[in-house]
Amino acid sequence: MIISMEPVIYGVVFIAVLLLVEGIYLTVFGKSISLNSRVNRRYELLEKGKGSREEVLNQLRKEMGQHLGSRQIPLYSLLAEKAQKANIAFSPLQLVLVMIVLGMVAFVGLSIGTATSAPLRIVISIAMGIGAVYVWVQTKAKKRLALIEEQLPDAVELMVRSLRVGHPFSNALTIVSREIPDPLGTEMGIIADESAYGRDVGEALKDMAERLDMQDLRFLAVAVSIQQQSGGNLAEVLEGLSKVIRARFKLFRRVKAITAEAKWSGNFLSGFPLAALVLISVMKPDYYDRVKDTPAFIPACLVVAGFLVANIFVMRALVNIKV
Repeated sequence: MIISMEPVIYGVVFIAVLLLVEGIYLTVFGKSISLNSRVNRRYELLEKGKGSREEVLNQLRKEMGQHLGSRQIPLYSLLAEKAQKANIAFSPLQLVLVMIVLGMVAFVGLSIGTATSAPLRIVISIAMGIGAVYVWVQTKAKKRLALIEEQLPDAVELMVRSLRVGHPFSNALTIVSREIPDPLGTEMGIIADESAYGRDVGEALKDMAERLDMQDLRFLAVAVSIQQQSGGNLAEVLEGLSKVIRARFKLFRRVKAITAEAKWSGNFLSGFPLAALVLISVMKPDYYDRVKDTPAFIPACLVVAGFLVANIFVMRALVNIKV
């Protein structure tokens, strides 16, 4: 039995490239971009003397809006929205350069570990460079949005307590930005700074909700905007909102627990054929030699690939329950 290690080498090179993205990111920005850190990034920049309050605000706002404004860059449009939600501190040009560097690293790894032809190595290396950055950005965005959703009820309740002891809403936002860790702490700190420089708080909250595409933040923005226009007890409104957010979050976790078995079943059904294909390629590389030259081989492969892709979308739709 002949064992081919090339499929395994492809996977190892891709994982190494994926880890290299995180390593580069942490090397450039340090721990200041870590999610859920005790001291949020805004306060850390202020404490380290990276600039005045206005300069730090401008830097953070630039990072927040740089990705969606650069969707015209080739290849970058694929991940601009996810990079915006993840608030990646890399600029769009830097991310494209990271893709190029990772592609070169992947090419070197494939050249050392495999005997694949040069044109095929180039194509696979480009795909690995772009794919690694996309997977990394998507993972960052998912984790960041999940943390914000989890932190939001506590932040709203802190606003309620601040309002009830007599603080104005702008001061309540400042308190939240000081007490709540990243990622929500920095987001609220930016809104507090914008409010101090004269921007409407409701408008700033609405922009943040649209940028993060989060329904609970839209509720908060609408509640603040209505109170500004028509008056009323904002503390009571926000207290009710915090209860609604907690109830939605609790329901979401319950639905997640109920659908967990179906999701794992879907992942298994989607991944098992690919794992079997890799295992066959490793254990018996000549398994398809007797049929690969027949006219029906390529059409059959395309049909199987189509069914696999359809299976992924169908299984995801079955367990994707909106809360």
